[in-house]
Amino acid sequence: MNVIKKITTICLLFALVSCKKDFLDRYPLSQLAPENSFTSQSELQSYTNAFYNQLPVALDVFYNSPHYGDDDVRTTVPDEFRGTRTVPTTGGGWDWNELRRINFFLENSNKFQNEAIRIKYDALARFFRAYFYFEKVQRFGDVPWYDKVLDMDDTDLMKPRDTREFVMDKVLEDLDYAIANLDQGKKLQAVTKWTALALKSRAMLFEGTFRKYHGKPGWEKMLNECVTASNELMTLSGYGIYTSSPEKAYQELFNFDEANPKEMILARQYSAAVPFVHSVNFYTLSVSYGRPGVTRQVVNSYLNADGTRFTDNPNYKTMQWFEETRNRDPRLGQTIRIPGYKRIGETNTTLPDFASSITGYQYVKYVQAASFDQGNCVNDMPIFRFAEVLLNFSEAKAELATLGQADIDKSIKLLRDRVGMPNLSMAAANAVPDPYLASRYVNVSGANKGVILEIRRERQVELIREGLRYNDLVRWKEGQVFKTVFTGMYFPGVGTHDIDRNGTIDLHIYEGTRPAAVAGRQYLKLGEVVFENGNKGGQIVTNPTVTKEWNENRDYLYPVPVQERLLNKSLTQNPGWIDGLK
Repeated sequence: MNVIKKITTICLLFALVSCKKDFLDRYPLSQLAPENSFTSQSELQSYTNAFYNQLPVALDVFYNSPHYGDDDVRTTVPDEFRGTRTVPTTGGGWDWNELRRINFFLENSNKFQNEAIRIKYDALARFFRAYFYFEKVQRFGDVPWYDKVLDMDDTDLMKPRDTREFVMDKVLEDLDYAIANLDQGKKLQAVTKWTALALKSRAMLFEGTFRKYHGKPGWEKMLNECVTASNELMTLSGYGIYTSSPEKAYQELFNFDEANPKEMILARQYSAAVPFVHSVNFYTLSVSYGRPGVTRQVVNSYLNADGTRFTDNPNYKTMQWFEETRNRDPRLGQTIRIPGYKRIGETNTTLPDFASSITGYQYVKYVQAASFDQGNCVNDMPIFRFAEVLLNFSEAKAELATLGQADIDKSIKLLRDRVGMPNLSMAAANAVPDPYLASRYVNVSGANKGVILEIRRERQVELIREGLRYNDLVRWKEGQVFKTVFTGMYFPGVGTHDIDRNGTIDLHIYEGTRPAAVAGRQYLKLGEVVFENGNKGGQIVTNPTVTKEWNENRDYLYPVPVQERLLNKSLTQNPGWIDGLK
C-alpha cells in the first residue's frame, strides 16, 4: 500500500485518540510519549505518513470553493464572491493540530539513533510544516510561528501574530532543509526533493507577487527564490511534459488511472481495489451538484490555433458555440465539449448538456468513461506537476524584469509544443499588449505588461480546474474579477438552434409553455435561463439575482475567529473585519 493510500487509515487512528480540535489540547500520548517513541524506522514512517493528510483530495481540486475563481461557475455563488463572509466564532481555518503533530515529531525523532535515516524523516516533517504555514499565510497573512510543542503554561500561547515576512522566511528555511535532505528519486505518491522544490516554486511565487501587487517589501527576494527553485527542478529533475498527439495529449494527462510519471511530481492516487475513489464524473455531469461550467470569459482567452488572439476578431462577442470553438488552441477542446466531442469509450458525438452545465461550456477535463458515473472514478489527481513549475519560472522572471526569449523557449514553449501551438514571442507581446486581458487584469503595468498578460493567459488555460485560480487572483490583487458577471454561451434569441451545424435541431429556447418534446432535442425555458437581452438573446447570464461584492480593503485575507482573539488578547484582527472586539 502506497503512502497516500495509508493516510486515510492512519488519520482515523489519530481521530480515535483526539476528541477535540483545539489548539490548547495536549496530545493523548499514551503510546507516543517521548521516552518510548520513534525508536525504530517503522515508527518514524508510520507517524510521518499521517502528515499527508494535509494534501488536497480530489474534491478540493475539482469542486470545492474557493479553489475555483472566475473560470468556473455554479448555480451557487461562494461567500467569497458575494461579500457575505463573516467573522466565525471558531474554526474558519485557524486550526493548529497538524502543526503540533509535526513539531512533536521534530522534537522527539532524535530517539532514533541512525542519523542519516532520521534526517530524511525530519526533512519530510519540515516539508509539511512549510506546507502548513504557507496555507496559513495565504489565508490569514500574519500568523504566530511555532517550531516547538507548547505546554499549557507556555507564555508563547499568548504571543501576537508574527509578520508574514518572518513566517515566510521560516517556510523558506524549512523548504531548503527539505530540498537538501529528501530522497531524489521520483515517487508519484511520496514527497521527495523534487516535491519540495515544486512547493518552494509555488510558495515563493505566491509570496513574491502578493507582496509586489499589495505593496509589501521583499518581493524581489521571494521571486528570485522562485526562479532558483524552478530552474533547479527544470534542469536537474528529469521531469518533462507528457506528449502523445496535439489532439489528445492534454486531456489524456488528467484521465489516466495512474498519474503520468513524466509530468506529475506528486499526485493523490485513487484505486477501486482499496477502495479509494472520487466523484468527478458525478459532480461534473449530474444536474444536482451546481451544474459547473466554464465561463465565456475564459473561453475568450484561448488563442486561435495560429497563435493570434481570438478577441481581436471584431465579432467575437456574438459568435456562437460552433464558430467560436473552431481553429482554437487544442486545449479548449480538451477542457470543454466542442463540436465532434466523443466521450471516452463511445463512438457517437456528444453535445453539451445544458441541464448539467450552467454556462453550456461543459468540462471534459478529468471526466472518465460512463462506467464511472456513479462516484467510482479512479483517475489520479495532480497536486504538483511540472507544467506549473514552468509557468512559475516564466512569471517570476517576467515580474523581476529578467525574462528573456530564451526563458520562454524553455518554459512556455514546452506547453505549447504539446498541443502544436506557436511559441510565445516576448517582443510581440510587449509591443501590443492584449486589450482584452488588460481589461481583466487591471493592475499590470510596465515594460513587461504584454508578456505578463500572456503568461497569465497561459497559466489559466493550462492549469484550469487544478485548484490554483482563486489564490492567483488574490496574489495579483485582482479581486475585482470576482464581482463581475460570469457569462456563458451566446444565442441570438429564442427559438430553435442547430448548435453543431449538422442539419438537425439540437436545442429549443422557448417562452411560456414547453413545446411538444422531440427526441434528441434539449429545451431551455426563458426565465429559467437568462440572457443579456431577454428574448433577443445574448450571453447566458449566470446567477442573475445574486449581487456580488469584493471589498478591496478586507477580502484578500480571511478573519481571525472570535474565540481565538478572546483566548489570546494579543491576536489582532485582519483589516476590515469587525468582530466587536478591540
